[in-house]
Amino acid sequence: MKNQEECICALATPAGGAIGIIRLSGHDAITLTDKIFQSANGKSLEEAKPYTLHYGEIKDKDGNTIDDVLVSVFRAHHSYTGENSTEISCHGSRYILQQVLHRFTEVGCRQAEPGEYTRRAYLNGKMDLSQAEAVADLIASTNKATHKIALSQLKGHFSNELSLLREKLLKMTSLLELELDFSDHEELEFADRSELQALAEEINHKITTLAHSFETGNALKQGVAVAIVGKTNVGKSTLLNRLLHEEKAIVSDIHGTTRDVIEDTTLIDGITFRFIDTAGIRKTDDVVENIGIERTFQKMEEAKIVIWLLDEQPSASEIEEMKLKNQGKKLLVVFNKMDKLENDKLAFDKFTHSCGSDSSESEAPLFISARTGENVSSLEQALVKAADIPEITENDVIITSARHYEALLRAHDSLSRVLESMEMGMSGDIIAEDLKMVLEELGEITGGQISSQETLNNIFKHFCIGK
Repeated sequence: MKNQEECICALATPAGGAIGIIRLSGHDAITLTDKIFQSANGKSLEEAKPYTLHYGEIKDKDGNTIDDVLVSVFRAHHSYTGENSTEISCHGSRYILQQVLHRFTEVGCRQAEPGEYTRRAYLNGKMDLSQAEAVADLIASTNKATHKIALSQLKGHFSNELSLLREKLLKMTSLLELELDFSDHEELEFADRSELQALAEEINHKITTLAHSFETGNALKQGVAVAIVGKTNVGKSTLLNRLLHEEKAIVSDIHGTTRDVIEDTTLIDGITFRFIDTAGIRKTDDVVENIGIERTFQKMEEAKIVIWLLDEQPSASEIEEMKLKNQGKKLLVVFNKMDKLENDKLAFDKFTHSCGSDSSESEAPLFISARTGENVSSLEQALVKAADIPEITENDVIITSARHYEALLRAHDSLSRVLESMEMGMSGDIIAEDLKMVLEELGEITGGQISSQETLNNIFKHFCIGK
């Protein structure tokens, strides 16, 4: 990380649009902007009040006009980064934006690194680490639910939940450490053990609830994984193309056309689904095709929902194998080529009964035509139901970060040791040590305990330049 005292500049919007915004941040941001900006009213930006907008021109080093612009002024402690900041709204020409950025480097700015503005906001106490991560999630949000989750985290709802937990834990730890100060008086007990246990169980339940929300959060962020499986030539690639509304996969009458996994995402009712078209399952001597079939079974393991695509009734052994491989998953049995199928309802009723199981959740078979699109909308609604995504509000706290999830799991493990120690009647110093571990794990999420430069670098390296 370079010197935080330096003034940084970067393009905050994509070039080539109608308007392009260049952002500066640092102690000298207003002074350096004033060096190349000539206000229409002749006044210096040094005199400008915060949250004001100024019209004028950006000049090159020879005094020639580069562009007519608007300059926004933000004073330290009341800006996004907590530093003096300016934002210059120019016309979106790539040439103009390059020239303005070049002028700023000439007068003493340097180009910002990816995520450096948000990193400075974190280091200057404008947001904690979980809120900083929410900035990247907000930019990357692809649907209504991920937008709400990121906005909730950015507003500090998750941080507030953790803050309340930490306050309660600190109270517990303080009482136990107070007992240690009077260890020569064994009869003194400042922390009521029954009250302590009830509080530990309450906090452990909350941490567990937050950790469990990661399954939903990860599905919303990465997309609900749906594997499309079946024999060769049943129409898996045609169905994938139909669901994605584009020709993503090669469609052919030749068996074994799909030899590798094809993945892509699409929105259905505001939920992102990640569809996985797999190699057709059949016995073959083709080495490459067999590798693809092996990957099919791997993707079935990863998927939350499995679409078993058929164009004829499967055998009893095939049904048992599919049930075995999809225990605990949502299994959607879909008969394709309905325009060609002769539907024997009694046989299908028998099939439905035989496919149902406590270990795999399957609905009544669906009949579609991937080629014509008939009944595909019913399949889409079945997918939404199978995804089982709860309605998300802006106030809900849903975990989407693997880093947060892992920290919560570690906190849960430490708190479980606290409860075990209390049940065994262990001394207060042992309980206090595990409580401190819980505090450290929760503090790592918000950045209260973080000192590792490597951790910070890892968090901010995926941010875009200008943010």
